[in-house]
Amino acid sequence: MAPKRSVDAIEGSETSGRTKRVAVESNTGSQERFGPGLFDSSTIQKYASSHAASEPYKHAVVSNLIDDELLRSVRTEIVDNIHFTPKETDIYKIHQSGDLANLDGLDSAALAKLPSLLKLRDALYGTEFRQWIQEVSGAGALSGKKTDMAVNVYVPGCHLLCHDDVIGSRRVSYILYLTDPDRPWKAEWGGALRLYATEEKEGPNGKTFKVPESSWSKVIPPAWNQLSFFAVQPGESFHDVEEVYHSEQENGDDGGRFRMAISGWFHIPQEGEEGYEPGLEESLAKQSSLQQLQGKADTLDEPQPIWLDLQTKPGVEWTNGNTETAKHDPDLREEEFDFLLKFMTPNYLTPDTVEELNTLFNDESTLQLTGFLNEKFASRLRLQFGTATGLIDDSKLSTSRPPYKHRYQYLQASTTALDTESPYESLVNQFLPSLPFRKWLAMVTGLSLDRTSVLARRFRRGLDYQLAQTYESEDPQLEYTLCITPTPGWGADNGDLEDAEQDLEELDSDAASRNGNGSNEKASPGAERTRAPETNGEAQEIGGDQENVGGYELYMAGDEPTEADVESDDGVAIPTSITQSHTGAGDRRSARSRRAKIDPAVYQATADDGDDDGILFSNPAGWNTMSIVLRDQGTMRFVKYVSKAAKGDRWDFTGVYGVIEEEEEE
Repeated sequence: MAPKRSVDAIEGSETSGRTKRVAVESNTGSQERFGPGLFDSSTIQKYASSHAASEPYKHAVVSNLIDDELLRSVRTEIVDNIHFTPKETDIYKIHQSGDLANLDGLDSAALAKLPSLLKLRDALYGTEFRQWIQEVSGAGALSGKKTDMAVNVYVPGCHLLCHDDVIGSRRVSYILYLTDPDRPWKAEWGGALRLYATEEKEGPNGKTFKVPESSWSKVIPPAWNQLSFFAVQPGESFHDVEEVYHSEQENGDDGGRFRMAISGWFHIPQEGEEGYEPGLEESLAKQSSLQQLQGKADTLDEPQPIWLDLQTKPGVEWTNGNTETAKHDPDLREEEFDFLLKFMTPNYLTPDTVEELNTLFNDESTLQLTGFLNEKFASRLRLQFGTATGLIDDSKLSTSRPPYKHRYQYLQASTTALDTESPYESLVNQFLPSLPFRKWLAMVTGLSLDRTSVLARRFRRGLDYQLAQTYESEDPQLEYTLCITPTPGWGADNGDLEDAEQDLEELDSDAASRNGNGSNEKASPGAERTRAPETNGEAQEIGGDQENVGGYELYMAGDEPTEADVESDDGVAIPTSITQSHTGAGDRRSARSRRAKIDPAVYQATADDGDDDGILFSNPAGWNTMSIVLRDQGTMRFVKYVSKAAKGDRWDFTGVYGVIEEEEEE
């Protein structure tokens, strides 16, 4: 994660040389800083009963937590004196302050600007309120020495995806909302805290895992002076923050959608505090979700790959000869060439183009091709978007899980013949798994390819994403993505968008005049070199963020595994940078990826600095584009969350081939 900023987040601050955190007020007498009646025994019992009966896991929602006048002063101090930095990773997009736990390290002039905020921090971590949290939640003793809090601001487009907050010594997670007190937040604006139910599933060797459902089951909208909290539980306390949605008004006025909150954690007692348990923090680290994400429960992920061995599928008319002979013949036969012409732009099949692509691939190990599907087939596919049922009946699509890794709808290649197939289904069932397509890929990459797996995906706007995962195998694999997203506005260059829109208009016009049975084909493909994604640039004022609707696919370099990494199966050492997260998402990647420049948390800052070595390949959503990437060990890949502000869903096909390593001649 990006490192914490502390004193430099306060305007006019200078370091006083104090870096050690000090304990907050531990004496009684801070009750006047809270709402009336909060510490009454009846109030405590009410919240304790509500907490005990809550679902999908134990949590509480407290209204009017803080004295209203004090909290209004806190909000004013934050807005006037604290700077925020826009941050975006694969899992979140927010504006974030520095670490408020280090307020004691400020010089007197800077601290004088935040008297109410200091009172609030000391009240939250003081003896009386920590005891209140313990009684209501039953979570156990809490530290007053280790404070952990920051201000996060969500403007339209901001979000935080599914995670469980399990990092280090955290015991209770909380959010105190500072939305506009004079303009109540509307639930339809988004920004809600959403909790996920889990179910137990048995994994390899009979071990049981808690796997969250693909969607949330509890929604808690923001409200002024409202506190939400829950115990941090490994593999159970899964939650996210709903995107703050843009206004649908044409004038672009978002109507005060400014979700400000103080987020933080109560930690287990530290050494020297009452309730301290030696070795407990190390034990909790071993239970973290990071360990589960290092392959422990991958067999429970959905979808699991369906590997095809390239046998002839019934109903696929690309060979009229001996199948086994065709499989071992590296050249395209006439019937195989004719089969490919039904789908591909002819120019990609000419010897000169194949040779050119092979040269490009050998240089960069990536290819990005436009206009991949031929005009006739692409126009038929485009027509499906406008039909009553769309590309495919939703009942045929499943939803991936677990959501702390990915969520999208998918369709896997069928292992049996279908009587009738739409253009969409023929891509996933006939063209992409076929032997002719494998032969063509082998020709343009120069690789010997083995079995394959194919997946059709739909990333729904306002819902779906694929978080960064590291490829762990020692053997490289060839991956491709055929994107068929028809809507514009996905972050490609303006010229590319204009060309794509013009092409689509021409295809629609031609298709309409031919009633879907066009016969003219023209070759207009192009091979593009990879480029880094657009970035937001320098830190901006809150609300001035440039809009990026996501949906792009990104590959990032990783480190070579070390001996320590290989031996970390039984307990994961939590890197220091992970404990510095203000969002709670932490670092879900393998411990192998420790270099800052290869962490998706800092990929934008990396690009801003002119050093994009960590970014291998970027691919914005688009129409009729094919990307091909040779992926080796340690390489990370993700598809950014698709904002509800996007003009449509992201549609694609993605596949993988095993690569056969050829023995080098002596």
